Amino acid sequence: MSGLDAVRNLGSKAGRRLQAVHKPFVRMMRRRAREGEHEALRRDALAVDREIARLALGTAPIIAGPWLAEVGYEVLYWIPFLRWFREAHAVPRGRLIIVSRGGMEAVYADVGGTYVDIFDLATPESLAAGNARRRAEHEGGGQKQSVAGAFDEELLAATRARLGLPRAPVLHPSLLFRLFRNVWHGNLPMDFFWRRTQYAMLALEKVQAYSGVPDDFIAVKLYSGAALPRNQASQEAVRSLVTRIASIAPVVALDTDLGVDEHSDFDLHGIPGVTSVRELMSPRTNLGVQLALIARSRLFLGTCGGLAWMAPFLGVPTVAVYENDRILAPHLLIARQAGALVGAAEFATVDLRALGRLGVLDAPGRMGSDLDSCAIRARIKI
Repeated sequence: MSGLDAVRNLGSKAGRRLQAVHKPFVRMMRRRAREGEHEALRRDALAVDREIARLALGTAPIIAGPWLAEVGYEVLYWIPFLRWFREAHAVPRGRLIIVSRGGMEAVYADVGGTYVDIFDLATPESLAAGNARRRAEHEGGGQKQSVAGAFDEELLAATRARLGLPRAPVLHPSLLFRLFRNVWHGNLPMDFFWRRTQYAMLALEKVQAYSGVPDDFIAVKLYSGAALPRNQASQEAVRSLVTRIASIAPVVALDTDLGVDEHSDFDLHGIPGVTSVRELMSPRTNLGVQLALIARSRLFLGTCGGLAWMAPFLGVPTVAVYENDRILAPHLLIARQAGALVGAAEFATVDLRALGRLGVLDAPGRMGSDLDSCAIRARIKI
Protein backbone atom coordinates (compact mmCIF):
# COMPACT_ATOMS: atom_id res chain seq x y z
CA MET A 1 0.00 0.00 0.00
CA SER A 2 1.41 3.37 -0.98
CA GLY A 3 1.74 6.23 1.45
CA LEU A 4 -0.95 8.11 -0.46
CA ASP A 5 -3.40 5.21 -0.06
CA ALA A 6 -2.64 5.04 3.65
CA VAL A 7 -3.38 8.73 4.06
CA ARG A 8 -6.65 8.31 2.15
CA ASN A 9 -7.71 5.40 4.35
CA LEU A 10 -6.95 7.33 7.50
CA GLY A 11 -8.92 10.27 6.17
CA SER A 12 -11.94 8.03 5.37
CA LYS A 13 -11.84 6.48 8.85
CA ALA A 14 -11.67 9.90 10.46
CA GLY A 15 -14.61 11.07 8.36
CA ARG A 16 -16.71 8.05 9.30
CA ARG A 17 -15.95 8.59 12.99
CA LEU A 18 -16.94 12.22 12.73
CA GLN A 19 -20.21 11.23 11.07
CA ALA A 20 -20.87 8.65 13.78
CA VAL A 21 -20.41 11.35 16.40
CA HIS A 22 -22.60 13.75 14.40
CA LYS A 23 -25.66 11.46 13.99
CA PRO A 24 -26.58 11.12 17.69
CA PHE A 25 -26.16 14.87 18.06
CA VAL A 26 -28.51 15.53 15.13
CA ARG A 27 -31.06 13.04 16.52
CA MET A 28 -30.87 14.70 19.93
CA MET A 29 -31.43 18.15 18.41
CA ARG A 30 -34.39 16.93 16.37
CA ARG A 31 -35.89 15.24 19.41
CA ARG A 32 -35.55 18.42 21.43
CA ALA A 33 -37.16 20.43 18.62
CA ARG A 34 -40.14 18.03 18.50
CA GLU A 35 -40.47 18.16 22.28
CA GLY A 36 -40.44 21.94 22.11
CA GLU A 37 -43.17 21.93 19.45
CA HIS A 38 -45.33 19.53 21.45
CA GLU A 39 -44.86 21.59 24.60
CA ALA A 40 -46.00 24.71 22.73
CA LEU A 41 -49.09 22.83 21.50
CA ARG A 42 -49.87 21.68 25.06
CA ARG A 43 -49.50 25.24 26.38
CA ASP A 44 -51.90 26.51 23.71
CA ALA A 45 -54.43 23.79 24.57
CA LEU A 46 -54.17 24.55 28.29
CA ALA A 47 -54.76 28.24 27.52
CA VAL A 48 -58.01 27.20 25.80
CA ASP A 49 -58.88 25.10 28.87
CA ARG A 50 -58.46 28.19 31.05
CA GLU A 51 -60.63 30.26 28.71
CA ILE A 52 -63.36 27.62 28.89
CA ALA A 53 -63.12 27.50 32.70
CA ARG A 54 -63.53 31.30 32.89
CA LEU A 55 -66.71 31.06 30.81
CA ALA A 56 -68.18 28.62 33.34
CA LEU A 57 -67.78 31.04 36.27
CA GLY A 58 -70.85 32.75 37.69
CA THR A 59 -74.50 32.05 37.00
CA ALA A 60 -75.19 33.99 33.79
CA PRO A 61 -76.60 32.18 30.74
CA ILE A 62 -73.97 31.00 28.25
CA ILE A 63 -74.57 30.90 24.49
CA ALA A 64 -73.08 27.73 22.98
CA GLY A 65 -72.68 28.36 19.27
CA PRO A 66 -73.65 29.30 16.69
CA TRP A 67 -72.87 25.95 15.11
CA LEU A 68 -72.19 26.57 11.40
CA ALA A 69 -69.86 23.69 10.54
CA GLU A 70 -70.99 20.34 9.15
CA VAL A 71 -73.34 18.12 11.12
CA GLY A 72 -70.72 15.34 11.35
CA TYR A 73 -68.45 17.42 13.58
CA GLU A 74 -71.48 18.56 15.53
CA VAL A 75 -72.72 15.12 16.52
CA LEU A 76 -69.32 13.46 16.91
CA TYR A 77 -67.50 16.28 18.73
CA TRP A 78 -69.48 19.39 19.64
CA ILE A 79 -72.34 17.74 21.54
CA PRO A 80 -70.03 15.38 23.54
CA PHE A 81 -67.77 18.37 24.23
CA LEU A 82 -70.72 20.37 25.62
CA ARG A 83 -71.70 17.44 27.84
CA TRP A 84 -68.15 17.37 29.20
CA PHE A 85 -68.16 21.15 29.72
CA ARG A 86 -71.31 20.97 31.83
CA GLU A 87 -70.07 18.10 33.98
CA ALA A 88 -66.44 19.22 34.34
CA HIS A 89 -67.40 22.74 35.39
CA ALA A 90 -70.68 21.97 37.21
CA VAL A 91 -72.70 24.12 34.81
CA PRO A 92 -76.47 23.62 35.22
CA ARG A 93 -78.23 22.60 32.01
CA GLY A 94 -80.46 25.66 32.21
CA ARG A 95 -77.48 28.00 31.76
CA LEU A 96 -76.64 26.74 28.27
CA ILE A 97 -78.34 28.32 25.26
CA ILE A 98 -77.79 26.16 22.20
CA VAL A 99 -77.64 27.83 18.77
CA SER A 100 -77.78 25.32 15.92
CA ARG A 101 -79.94 24.76 12.85
CA GLY A 102 -82.40 22.46 11.16
CA GLY A 103 -84.50 21.40 14.16
CA MET A 104 -81.78 19.81 16.31
CA GLU A 105 -83.63 20.41 19.60
CA ALA A 106 -84.03 16.71 20.40
CA VAL A 107 -80.33 15.86 20.33
CA TYR A 108 -79.52 18.76 22.67
CA ALA A 109 -82.24 17.91 25.20
CA ASP A 110 -79.75 16.66 27.80
CA VAL A 111 -77.22 19.40 27.05
CA GLY A 112 -78.90 22.80 27.10
CA GLY A 113 -81.95 24.45 28.62
CA THR A 114 -82.79 26.71 25.66
CA TYR A 115 -82.52 26.07 21.95
CA VAL A 116 -82.41 28.76 19.26
CA ASP A 117 -82.56 27.68 15.63
CA ILE A 118 -80.55 29.68 13.13
CA PHE A 119 -83.41 29.35 10.64
CA ASP A 120 -85.50 31.40 13.05
CA LEU A 121 -82.86 34.13 12.76
CA ALA A 122 -81.90 33.93 9.08
CA THR A 123 -83.32 32.74 5.76
CA PRO A 124 -81.82 29.69 4.03
CA GLU A 125 -80.39 32.01 1.39
CA SER A 126 -78.71 34.31 3.91
CA LEU A 127 -77.36 31.32 5.85
CA ALA A 128 -75.88 29.77 2.71
CA ALA A 129 -74.35 33.10 1.64
CA GLY A 130 -73.03 33.93 5.12
CA ASN A 131 -71.54 30.49 5.56
CA ALA A 132 -69.88 30.59 2.14
CA ARG A 133 -68.39 33.98 2.97
CA ARG A 134 -67.19 32.72 6.35
CA ARG A 135 -65.49 29.68 4.82
CA ALA A 136 -63.78 31.75 2.15
CA GLU A 137 -62.56 34.47 4.54
CA HIS A 138 -61.50 32.37 7.53
CA GLU A 139 -61.33 28.66 6.68
CA GLY A 140 -59.70 28.49 3.25
CA GLY A 141 -62.95 27.04 1.93
CA GLY A 142 -63.12 24.39 4.68
CA GLN A 143 -65.99 23.57 7.01
CA LYS A 144 -64.45 24.19 10.41
CA GLN A 145 -65.05 27.22 12.66
CA SER A 146 -61.53 28.26 13.63
CA VAL A 147 -62.56 31.82 14.50
CA ALA A 148 -65.70 33.77 15.31
CA GLY A 149 -66.13 35.81 12.15
CA ALA A 150 -68.52 38.56 11.14
CA PHE A 151 -71.33 36.15 10.28
CA ASP A 152 -71.01 34.41 13.66
CA GLU A 153 -71.26 37.82 15.34
CA GLU A 154 -74.39 38.69 13.35
CA LEU A 155 -76.10 35.51 14.53
CA LEU A 156 -74.94 36.02 18.12
CA ALA A 157 -76.31 39.57 18.10
CA ALA A 158 -79.64 38.28 16.79
CA THR A 159 -79.70 35.56 19.47
CA ARG A 160 -78.99 38.04 22.27
CA ALA A 161 -81.68 40.38 20.97
CA ARG A 162 -84.21 37.53 20.65
CA LEU A 163 -83.62 36.39 24.25
CA GLY A 164 -83.05 39.82 25.81
CA LEU A 165 -79.51 38.93 26.93
CA PRO A 166 -77.28 41.72 25.58
CA ARG A 167 -74.16 40.63 27.48
CA ALA A 168 -74.43 36.83 27.47
CA PRO A 169 -70.95 35.22 27.17
CA VAL A 170 -70.27 32.83 24.31
CA LEU A 171 -68.84 29.33 24.23
CA HIS A 172 -67.88 29.43 20.55
CA PRO A 173 -67.13 26.32 18.44
CA SER A 174 -63.70 27.76 17.64
CA LEU A 175 -62.64 26.73 21.16
CA LEU A 176 -63.41 23.11 20.29
CA PHE A 177 -61.45 23.27 17.04
CA ARG A 178 -58.48 24.89 18.79
CA LEU A 179 -58.54 22.15 21.42
CA PHE A 180 -58.82 19.13 19.14
CA ARG A 181 -57.13 20.07 15.87
CA ASN A 182 -53.75 18.82 17.05
CA VAL A 183 -55.30 15.56 18.25
CA TRP A 184 -56.79 15.00 14.78
CA HIS A 185 -53.39 15.82 13.23
CA GLY A 186 -51.59 13.41 15.54
CA ASN A 187 -49.63 16.10 17.41
CA LEU A 188 -51.30 15.53 20.80
CA PRO A 189 -52.25 12.17 22.38
CA MET A 190 -55.78 10.79 22.04
CA ASP A 191 -56.10 10.85 25.82
CA PHE A 192 -56.24 14.64 25.57
CA PHE A 193 -59.43 14.25 23.54
CA TRP A 194 -61.10 11.58 25.68
CA ARG A 195 -60.67 13.70 28.82
CA ARG A 196 -62.66 16.53 27.20
CA THR A 197 -65.66 14.70 25.77
CA GLN A 198 -68.57 12.74 27.15
CA TYR A 199 -70.55 10.38 24.93
CA ALA A 200 -74.00 8.97 25.63
CA MET A 201 -76.76 7.00 23.99
CA LEU A 202 -79.55 9.18 22.67
CA ALA A 203 -83.24 8.49 23.09
CA LEU A 204 -85.50 10.90 21.20
CA GLU A 205 -88.48 11.69 23.41
CA LYS A 206 -90.98 11.94 20.58
CA VAL A 207 -90.48 9.99 17.36
CA GLN A 208 -93.22 11.13 15.03
CA ALA A 209 -94.94 8.73 12.61
CA TYR A 210 -95.01 10.35 9.17
CA SER A 211 -97.68 9.73 6.57
CA GLY A 212 -96.48 7.68 3.62
CA VAL A 213 -93.51 6.21 5.50
CA PRO A 214 -93.51 2.39 5.91
CA ASP A 215 -93.56 0.90 9.39
CA ASP A 216 -90.43 -1.15 8.65
CA PHE A 217 -87.71 0.39 6.47
CA ILE A 218 -84.04 1.08 5.86
CA ALA A 219 -83.11 4.77 6.05
CA VAL A 220 -80.64 6.00 3.42
CA LYS A 221 -78.75 9.31 3.30
CA LEU A 222 -76.11 9.24 0.56
CA TYR A 223 -74.62 12.57 -0.45
CA SER A 224 -71.48 13.76 -2.17
CA GLY A 225 -68.54 15.21 -0.28
CA ALA A 226 -64.88 14.62 0.49
CA ALA A 227 -65.52 11.00 1.53
CA LEU A 228 -67.78 10.21 -1.44
CA PRO A 229 -66.96 12.44 -4.43
CA ARG A 230 -69.59 12.87 -7.11
CA ASN A 231 -68.76 11.35 -10.48
CA GLN A 232 -70.44 9.03 -12.96
CA ALA A 233 -68.92 5.92 -11.42
CA SER A 234 -69.94 6.77 -7.86
CA GLN A 235 -73.47 7.71 -8.99
CA GLU A 236 -73.88 4.36 -10.72
CA ALA A 237 -72.39 2.47 -7.75
CA VAL A 238 -74.71 4.22 -5.28
CA ARG A 239 -77.79 3.47 -7.37
CA SER A 240 -76.75 -0.17 -7.75
CA LEU A 241 -76.17 -0.50 -4.01
CA VAL A 242 -79.53 1.06 -3.09
CA THR A 243 -81.35 -1.03 -5.73
CA ARG A 244 -80.14 -4.19 -4.05
CA ILE A 245 -80.85 -2.93 -0.55
CA ALA A 246 -84.41 -2.10 -1.58
CA SER A 247 -84.90 -5.82 -2.35
CA ILE A 248 -84.43 -6.56 1.37
CA ALA A 249 -86.80 -3.96 2.80
CA PRO A 250 -88.42 -0.68 1.76
CA VAL A 251 -85.95 2.19 1.59
CA VAL A 252 -86.71 5.71 2.83
CA ALA A 253 -84.41 8.23 1.16
CA LEU A 254 -83.60 11.21 3.39
CA ASP A 255 -82.87 13.54 0.49
CA THR A 256 -83.38 17.26 1.06
CA ASP A 257 -81.92 19.34 -1.78
CA LEU A 258 -82.09 22.49 0.35
CA GLY A 259 -78.94 24.08 -1.04
CA VAL A 260 -77.72 25.40 2.32
CA ASP A 261 -74.26 23.78 2.08
CA GLU A 262 -71.91 22.24 -0.48
CA HIS A 263 -73.28 18.70 -0.08
CA SER A 264 -75.83 17.31 -2.51
CA ASP A 265 -77.77 14.07 -2.36
CA PHE A 266 -77.19 11.33 -4.91
CA ASP A 267 -80.10 10.79 -7.28
CA LEU A 268 -82.15 7.75 -6.20
CA HIS A 269 -85.22 8.71 -8.22
CA GLY A 270 -86.99 5.84 -9.96
CA ILE A 271 -85.48 2.97 -7.97
CA PRO A 272 -88.25 0.45 -7.07
CA GLY A 273 -88.96 0.29 -3.35
CA VAL A 274 -87.43 3.71 -2.58
CA THR A 275 -89.57 6.45 -1.05
CA SER A 276 -88.31 10.01 -0.83
CA VAL A 277 -89.40 12.11 2.16
CA ARG A 278 -88.15 15.39 0.73
CA GLU A 279 -91.64 16.92 0.98
CA LEU A 280 -91.72 16.32 4.75
CA MET A 281 -88.77 18.65 5.32
CA SER A 282 -88.25 22.36 5.48
CA PRO A 283 -84.94 24.08 6.26
CA ARG A 284 -86.14 24.65 9.85
CA THR A 285 -87.02 20.98 10.44
CA ASN A 286 -84.85 18.95 8.06
CA LEU A 287 -82.24 17.55 10.46
CA GLY A 288 -84.82 16.84 13.15
CA VAL A 289 -87.00 14.92 10.69
CA GLN A 290 -84.03 12.92 9.42
CA LEU A 291 -82.97 11.96 12.94
CA ALA A 292 -86.53 10.94 13.85
CA LEU A 293 -86.76 8.71 10.78
CA ILE A 294 -83.34 7.18 11.42
CA ALA A 295 -84.43 6.37 14.98
CA ARG A 296 -87.43 4.45 13.58
CA SER A 297 -85.45 2.53 10.95
CA ARG A 298 -84.08 -1.02 11.11
CA LEU A 299 -80.77 0.06 9.52
CA PHE A 300 -79.12 3.30 8.42
CA LEU A 301 -77.02 3.48 5.25
CA GLY A 302 -75.25 6.81 4.78
CA THR A 303 -72.19 8.59 3.52
CA CYS A 304 -69.37 8.17 6.04
CA GLY A 305 -69.63 11.30 8.19
CA GLY A 306 -72.64 13.45 8.96
CA LEU A 307 -75.56 11.60 10.48
CA ALA A 308 -73.75 8.26 10.14
CA TRP A 309 -71.79 9.23 13.27
CA MET A 310 -75.06 9.78 15.19
CA ALA A 311 -77.16 6.79 14.09
CA PRO A 312 -75.37 4.15 16.26
CA PHE A 313 -76.02 6.32 19.33
CA LEU A 314 -79.71 6.15 18.46
CA GLY A 315 -79.41 2.36 18.72
CA VAL A 316 -79.59 1.87 14.94
CA PRO A 317 -77.06 -0.43 13.15
CA THR A 318 -75.20 1.70 10.62
CA VAL A 319 -73.31 1.12 7.40
CA ALA A 320 -71.19 4.11 6.35
CA VAL A 321 -70.14 4.39 2.70
CA TYR A 322 -67.02 6.09 1.39
CA GLU A 323 -64.77 6.16 -1.65
CA ASN A 324 -61.96 8.32 -0.26
CA ASP A 325 -60.75 7.65 3.30
CA ARG A 326 -57.87 10.15 3.30
CA ILE A 327 -59.41 12.41 5.98
CA LEU A 328 -61.54 9.80 7.74
CA ALA A 329 -58.99 7.80 9.76
CA PRO A 330 -58.99 9.74 13.09
CA HIS A 331 -62.77 10.21 13.01
CA LEU A 332 -63.42 6.53 12.33
CA LEU A 333 -61.21 5.60 15.27
CA ILE A 334 -63.05 8.00 17.58
CA ALA A 335 -66.51 6.96 16.35
CA ARG A 336 -65.79 3.28 16.97
CA GLN A 337 -64.20 3.79 20.39
CA ALA A 338 -66.93 6.19 21.52
CA GLY A 339 -69.59 3.72 20.43
CA ALA A 340 -67.87 0.90 22.30
CA LEU A 341 -67.70 3.04 25.46
CA VAL A 342 -71.49 3.52 25.65
CA GLY A 343 -72.74 0.36 23.96
CA ALA A 344 -73.88 1.98 20.71
CA ALA A 345 -75.24 -0.07 17.83
CA GLU A 346 -72.92 -1.64 15.30
CA PHE A 347 -71.01 0.71 13.00
CA ALA A 348 -69.57 -0.79 9.81
CA THR A 349 -67.99 0.77 6.73
CA VAL A 350 -68.16 -0.02 3.01
CA ASP A 351 -65.56 1.13 0.48
CA LEU A 352 -67.25 1.51 -2.89
CA ARG A 353 -63.87 1.04 -4.60
CA ALA A 354 -63.56 -2.44 -3.10
CA LEU A 355 -67.09 -3.43 -4.14
CA GLY A 356 -66.34 -2.21 -7.64
CA ARG A 357 -63.11 -4.17 -7.90
CA LEU A 358 -64.85 -7.33 -6.72
CA GLY A 359 -67.60 -6.82 -9.28
CA VAL A 360 -70.25 -7.04 -6.57
CA LEU A 361 -72.17 -4.01 -7.79
CA ASP A 362 -72.22 -5.37 -11.35
CA ALA A 363 -73.73 -8.72 -10.45
CA PRO A 364 -77.54 -8.52 -10.13
CA GLY A 365 -78.92 -11.08 -7.74
CA ARG A 366 -75.68 -11.62 -5.82
CA MET A 367 -75.73 -8.48 -3.75
CA GLY A 368 -79.14 -9.08 -2.28
CA SER A 369 -78.26 -12.42 -0.72
CA ASP A 370 -74.92 -11.10 0.52
CA LEU A 371 -76.60 -8.16 2.21
CA ASP A 372 -79.26 -10.39 3.76
CA SER A 373 -76.56 -12.39 5.56
CA CYS A 374 -74.79 -9.16 6.55
CA ALA A 375 -78.08 -7.89 7.95
CA ILE A 376 -78.41 -10.95 10.17
CA ARG A 377 -74.86 -10.61 11.43
CA ALA A 378 -75.45 -6.94 12.19
CA ARG A 379 -78.59 -7.83 14.19
CA ILE A 380 -80.83 -5.64 12.11
CA LYS A 381 -84.21 -5.10 13.70
CA ILE A 382 -86.84 -7.23 12.00
